[in-house]
Amino acid sequence: MDIYDYIETHISREPDYLRRLERLSNLRMVHGRMCSGHLQGRFLKMLTEMIAPLRVLELGTFTGYATLCLAEGAPANAVVDTIEIFDENEDFLKEVFSGSDYADKINLIIGDAMQIMPGMASGSYDLIFMDADKRLYPEYLDESKRLLRKGGYLIADNTLWDGHVVEADRNDAQTAGIKRFNDAVRKDSALESVIIPLRDGITIIRKTD
Repeated sequence: MDIYDYIETHISREPDYLRRLERLSNLRMVHGRMCSGHLQGRFLKMLTEMIAPLRVLELGTFTGYATLCLAEGAPANAVVDTIEIFDENEDFLKEVFSGSDYADKINLIIGDAMQIMPGMASGSYDLIFMDADKRLYPEYLDESKRLLRKGGYLIADNTLWDGHVVEADRNDAQTAGIKRFNDAVRKDSALESVIIPLRDGITIIRKTD
């Protein structure tokens, strides 16, 4: 038993419908490991419960695992807007969400987040979960800061990127995007942040100004 197996046997159990979705993600999707999974899912659900956001925005839906965890943790009258760029996932996601207990909370938006976000009202979200194109993380950050209310939270996934962020000679576009994002967060006096070395790294950011 490795440390993650130990952790998963000592935290709240994964709901059966999420366990089935994780399995389906690995069966149906080429990059099934992108699914949030048990540990990260319970972490997101608990964070969302603590923040109690009424408006949530997710960037990158994939198979909807994290979306369902956000919806589970949010108050009963919350709305979770989730943007997915790949339209071939639309039918799969509609089926997943419509069959869940949180269908009334979730609003699926198919399209490019960088084209959709500029049309959204400033300060309209309490919580944003970022798990989309790593190359565009710095641009997502700029828009997320505008969309978050003061005191709102941004949770960014994959911010350690398999440890590549500490490799000086690693210059692929995705690693470069993550590095620029991490540097921008650190330098921004209007943001308070902490990086949690969970799975591939999660950064929790609060907009203070």
